[in-house]
Amino acid sequence: MANRTLTTKDILQKEFKTGMRGYNPAEVDEYLDEVIRDYESYNKEISQLKAENERLHSKVDELTKQATLQKPGQSGQSSNTVTNFDILKRLSNLERHVFGSKLDTDNSSEFE
Repeated sequence: MANRTLTTKDILQKEFKTGMRGYNPAEVDEYLDEVIRDYESYNKEISQLKAENERLHSKVDELTKQATLQKPGQSGQSSNTVTNFDILKRLSNLERHVFGSKLDTDNSSEFE
């Protein structure tokens, strides 16, 4: 992560040298106030994201531990594969039942 050298206090207390035709101090102060608000909101967002990141890492660790404790035959993916196979088998039987007579007549007319 980038190393930040400015804090909100540094921005707030920054003094600019004035020249003969320098910047309007009120405009500079107003702009610095806006920069401070943005800086604080970014710091707040970073803190929230760090907390969420730590929470998600601990959740991943917890789920990884649970997955390693499960027996190999109990994995969720193998039951999904069986289920998907059963669904495909049922669909095939249903197609044969519904379209079977049409397919038989169409195939026999092609070979004549």
